Amino acid sequence: GGNHLEADKMAIIIFAFAAASCMIGIGIAIGERSIAGTLACIIALVFVMGFGFKKKKQMREAGEL
Repeated sequence: GGNHLEADKMAIIIFAFAAASCMIGIGIAIGERSIAGTLACIIALVFVMGFGFKKKKQMREAGEL
């Protein structure tokens, strides 16, 4: 139904914000010269983007995109 599609679009928006937040976090961590913070943000970014692309692929295969 249409409701499911809205939820998926919302998920993509949330992933986009999460990825942007990770990128901002990387910038802040570099500014603070925090190696642990930088690595944590990079790992989080890879995880978020990987998960987001996987979700998008599932939606495309389901013919919803």
